[in-house]
Amino acid sequence: MNEDFEIIDKKQLPSTAELKNEGKEKTEEGRWSVPILSLAKKASENLALSYGNALKSASLVGFISKPVSNDNTAKTSARCHAMEERANLMNMMKLSIRTLIQAALSLGRTLDSDFPPLQQFFVVLEHCLKHGLKVKKTFIGQNKSFFGPLELVEKLCPEASDIATSVKNLPELKTAVGRGRAWLYLALMQKKLADYLKVLLDHKHLLSEFYEPDALMMEEEGAVIVGLLVGLNVIDANLCLKGEDLDSQVGVIDFSLYLKETQDSDGKQDGGITAVLDQKHYVEELNRHLSCTVADLQNKIDCLEKTNSKLQEELAAATDRIGSLQEEQQQLKQQNELIRERSEKSVEVTKEDTKVELDTYKQSRQGLDEMYSDVWKQLKEEKKIRLELEKELELQIGMKTEMEIAMKLLEKDTHEKQDTLVALRQQLEDVKAINLQMFHKSQNAESSLQQKTEAISSFEEKTNEIMSSMKQMEERLQQAEKARQAAEERCNKMKQELAGRLDTCRQQMSQMDSKCSTLEKELKSEKEQRQTLQRELHQEKDAATLLKTELQQMEGLKKELRKLQDEKQQLEKVCEEQEQALQEMGLHLSQSKLKMEDIKEVNKALKGHTWLKDDEATHCKQCEKEFSISRRKHHCRNCGDIFCNTCSSNELALPSYPKPVRVCDTCHTLLLQRCSSNAS
Repeated sequence: MNEDFEIIDKKQLPSTAELKNEGKEKTEEGRWSVPILSLAKKASENLALSYGNALKSASLVGFISKPVSNDNTAKTSARCHAMEERANLMNMMKLSIRTLIQAALSLGRTLDSDFPPLQQFFVVLEHCLKHGLKVKKTFIGQNKSFFGPLELVEKLCPEASDIATSVKNLPELKTAVGRGRAWLYLALMQKKLADYLKVLLDHKHLLSEFYEPDALMMEEEGAVIVGLLVGLNVIDANLCLKGEDLDSQVGVIDFSLYLKETQDSDGKQDGGITAVLDQKHYVEELNRHLSCTVADLQNKIDCLEKTNSKLQEELAAATDRIGSLQEEQQQLKQQNELIRERSEKSVEVTKEDTKVELDTYKQSRQGLDEMYSDVWKQLKEEKKIRLELEKELELQIGMKTEMEIAMKLLEKDTHEKQDTLVALRQQLEDVKAINLQMFHKSQNAESSLQQKTEAISSFEEKTNEIMSSMKQMEERLQQAEKARQAAEERCNKMKQELAGRLDTCRQQMSQMDSKCSTLEKELKSEKEQRQTLQRELHQEKDAATLLKTELQQMEGLKKELRKLQDEKQQLEKVCEEQEQALQEMGLHLSQSKLKMEDIKEVNKALKGHTWLKDDEATHCKQCEKEFSISRRKHHCRNCGDIFCNTCSSNELALPSYPKPVRVCDTCHTLLLQRCSSNAS
């Protein structure tokens, strides 16, 4: 980029050659035997090379570049501007990390919050995290804070939960910017700032919610910065968050720190000695940390094996319980089917019995209704006949009174015929007695009214005959003695006829009494049958209630069956969940075992493999060919041995290197096997 920049005190800028000489002197004074330290060495060399370029581009952080020619479009200009900003920020981060490491090594590595290079490091890191942030609109206004992406670390890495809770519990922090700064302070004190940011970069699909596509954290520069932050694990920071106003701090980069003159040669020699001592202390701390991590991982493996055994026991118990529950369920199903069949059979039998009883009851009820209607009709007819007989008796009484009057007149008219009249009176008295007896008998024979009608009709005929005879007697009385003898004969005949007729009436009355007794017996028997039918109805009702209760019990049994089926489904779900949990635990165990093997291999590599010097190796370790001008020496970045170009032509990405590096054939095959096992 051919652009003009304004730089303060250009004379103070060191040249690139001097910076290279300084880097070479430091490399000759001490060598790092660990790949991480070699990474820091190369980073410091790269920082020295880019020192001048970074100071030139530092003034452009946050400013707009010169306008592009009219031929280019707005998109290309925006992309170029974003690329410039990312490059400038990355160079400033390199400078800040280099100055911070140098200052920490010279001061004993324990830094406070008032240390200026540390403050400038946080300012530059804040600018890097703010680059390309999306503006979020809220009810209060627009919000643009880098604390949002940092909150994702708690979800992705559970180890960062302590930092998040401690930041949220600080009462002095009221803004998101202050919380983000406090989070960075705590992560640096834990020496896990690079690890947390690496976790964020591994999940760029989550960062896309907070950053633009051309932001620094979304591009390769973010990975480079995370690799540079690994070197800060050498520093011990003691930062106090209480009492500091992190919300109102102004993040301005102070370039004067990077424009100071270099120290004297004596100071350089002292710095080299302190650097060697610091490297030694760092290696000791790293070995101690690795031993602690190995012990922790062994403890975790023991705990996982115990939990696995417990889970296997629980799984066996659960399978036994499931088998017992399935057997109980089958037994309950069989019992339920038997009960259901019995209940269905009993219901069918009771239904058939009730149908038959209802049919018989209906038939008997119809017969009783017909009998009752017939008896009721007979009673009505007998009542009508009784009323007619009473009327006829009243007429007979009136006729008797008329006859008495006529007899009295005859006595007055015919004194001569007193004897005949006395006889006639005796006959009339006899007739009256007979009539009185008939009246009493008619009262007693109300139930036999049909037969008495015939007797009454005969009596009417007789009374008519008597009336005719009375008229004849009156005519004969006028004739006097001539008709007297005929009347006596006729009276005798009438007596005989009346006696015969009285006998017939008595026989008819006895017959009517016998019929009444039979009818009463039939009524009693019908009443008894009706009572028995009512009892049978009550029994049928009781049986119906019992059937209803049995049906209710069947419904309760069905509900219990449904509950048992629901419990079975729940148990099956629990079993499936337990099986899934066991599968997941098996996967976790296999992964943890693989991780332990990886850690053991790394530990072996760290303990056994050393970085061979060029003078110590004269032949290739694999093909054992002698090195010459045409056959050059090459180090394997994994094991540290020296190989020729043909035996170390492979390249792989190692955890201590941000980019793919040279690896020998044996390490290449081992690392590929490990990657394939981890992927499976």
